[in-house]
Amino acid sequence: MQSIKPLLPLFIAGGLLLGGNGVQGSLIALRGANEGFSAEFIGFLGSAYFGGFLVGCFLVPAMLRSVGHIRAFSALAAIAASATVLLVIMVDPISWLVLRFLMGVCFSCLFTTIESWLNAGTSNDGRGRILSIYRLVDLAAVTGAQYLLPIFGVDGFTLFGILAILTCLSLVPVSLGDRSKPEPPKNFRFDLRKAFAISPVACIGCITIGLTNSSFRLIGPLYATEIGFDITDVATFMSAGIIGGFVLQYPLGLLSDRVDRRLTLILATIGAVGSGLFLSYFAGDNHLLNYAGIFAFGAFALPLYSLSAAHANDHVGQSGNTADYVVIAAGLIFFFSIGAIIGPLISSILIDQFGARALFTYTSVVHASLIVIVLRRIQKRGPVEKSKRTRFVALLRTSPQIFKLAKRDKSGVDKPNEEAE
Repeated sequence: MQSIKPLLPLFIAGGLLLGGNGVQGSLIALRGANEGFSAEFIGFLGSAYFGGFLVGCFLVPAMLRSVGHIRAFSALAAIAASATVLLVIMVDPISWLVLRFLMGVCFSCLFTTIESWLNAGTSNDGRGRILSIYRLVDLAAVTGAQYLLPIFGVDGFTLFGILAILTCLSLVPVSLGDRSKPEPPKNFRFDLRKAFAISPVACIGCITIGLTNSSFRLIGPLYATEIGFDITDVATFMSAGIIGGFVLQYPLGLLSDRVDRRLTLILATIGAVGSGLFLSYFAGDNHLLNYAGIFAFGAFALPLYSLSAAHANDHVGQSGNTADYVVIAAGLIFFFSIGAIIGPLISSILIDQFGARALFTYTSVVHASLIVIVLRRIQKRGPVEKSKRTRFVALLRTSPQIFKLAKRDKSGVDKPNEEAE
């Protein structure tokens, strides 16, 4: 079994970035509301971030080939930290839009750099273990960081300074703890037509997930404040949804390995619709009911990305063309990003016009549309043969490199690295 000791610096750096980036979405929403920005404009800020995230996917391979992982990481972290500080120095709408776009570019490139590095330092037989640890780091960092909100508050400079410090500190383990020189990733091939042809369900599913999950992460804090939650309650609300997504990820994945994966996708989406309607029409301003509702929403909605990706990989496995794995990896990130650019804007407009409960009414309508589409696809296309299916792997939505790290065949045996290029 591969030792994780050489990779610890990367896990530490990843945890600092994941935690800081995870709480920053909540901070932007809450601080923006305090500054008098409308919910609609806060939605624009979310769209700007994911627009930058998408651009970063195109830029980073050439950057890593040009200057290497350490130099690229250092430059990107410095820019991201500076942008975080500038958010509190330049409190005006245009500046925030530009800075959030820039931060989207930086964090997309930073996550790609770390995940490319992790992949290069991971043996074939240890890849599943490394990805599991990385997911645990993500869960602990993102949920724990939410409580920086009540500790430091959203007013003033302090929390922005803390987040800038976390980004700067991620440079320390990367600069001092790893002397390897991993190969840079190849260019991601965004062949969207081919990705859609391989699996329409997965591509439409990722658009749907972008529309809804980004709305929860970036507009969810506005929902919580509108129903009367204080800042500690907002942190608990957001953390409950994130933890819920972790709890059901593997049970749903195991079920999808045993039946037509689209049926599991429908089951999880029904749960997302039901929990969204519960939050909209039954939870009211009751704290416990909202915590239960958002836990259920996260449990059903957040695993949809991994289920969609697994379904797409089943079709690649069925065709036998391993070069298509990279097409799917890049394509699904692209489709998710498109949905994530649009989702916060739509949901914020709805909250502005109709109040807090419109957020989860919106997610329920979008998820219900996905159910209809998947049912129609089941009528048109049979299931992938069980012998041709890959095994479910829980994924982060951080970069196409996460697919490469997760690359395994249907028996759970890791594929060679070059197959994911």
